[in-house]
Amino acid sequence: MDYGLLKKYTKNLNVLFVEDDIDFRKEFFELLQDIFPKVTAAVDGLDALNKYKEYYTQSNKYYDLIISDIKMPNYDGVELVDAIYKIKQDQIVVILSARNEFNYLLPLVNLGIYQFFTKPINYTNFLDDMFKLSDKIYHMKLNDNTNIVRIDESLIWDKINKKLLQNDTEIILTKKEIILLNMLLSNNGRICTAEELINIIWFEEFDINADIRNLKNIISRLRRKVPNLHIKNIYGMGYKAEFK
Repeated sequence: MDYGLLKKYTKNLNVLFVEDDIDFRKEFFELLQDIFPKVTAAVDGLDALNKYKEYYTQSNKYYDLIISDIKMPNYDGVELVDAIYKIKQDQIVVILSARNEFNYLLPLVNLGIYQFFTKPINYTNFLDDMFKLSDKIYHMKLNDNTNIVRIDESLIWDKINKKLLQNDTEIILTKKEIILLNMLLSNNGRICTAEELINIIWFEEFDINADIRNLKNIISRLRRKVPNLHIKNIYGMGYKAEFK
C-alpha cells in the first residue's frame, strides 16, 4: 500500500463513525484516526442522525463516509441508513456487522449500502479496502466537478450525453445497455439489486416479463463488448460497477 497516496486521498475526507459499544468504539475510533484525519464518533443511531444534520447545517456539506454498526439503541443501522438516504440518496455507507446479524443486511443492501465488514474485523483487509474506498471517493469528488466519470485510464462515461468513450472513441451501446450503465455509474459504486435494475431497464415494456436471465444477458453482452468495464456480481445481493 502506498501510504503517501492514502494520505492524499483521505486528507480532506470527513467520516462519521457510529458504534454503541464503548470499548469497541474507542478502539476503532483510534484506528480510523490513523486513516482519516477528520473523524466524528456517535454513540447510537439517533446521535448519528443528529450529528449528520448538524454537520450539514454548520458546513453546508455532508460527511464523505459513514461507518456504522447495525444493532444500536435509538435507531438501529437499518433505520439510520433509511433516514440518511432520505436526506442524501447517494451517501456512501459502510456497515460493521456481527456474524449473527445477517438478517439485518438484506434490508441494508436493498437500501443501497456501499459495503459491509463482519466483526471481528480483519484489520489488514479493512485497511486495504479503506484505501480502495478512499481512492474511489477522492476520484468521485473530482468527477462531481465535471460531467465525466473516469472508469479507468482509457474508459470514461459522459453523464450528460450518456456515452461510453474509450480513448475518445464512442462505444456504440443499445438503449438497455445505456440504462444499465447509467444506473450503475450514477450510484457511486453502491450495490444495485437485480430487481431494481430489471424494473428500471424494462420500465416501459409492459408486455415483457423480464427476469434475472434477461439482466444477465445484457451484462454478459456488455462484458464482451467492453472487457475492461468491471461490473461485479455481489452474490445474492446484486451488481455494482467498479471504477476510479
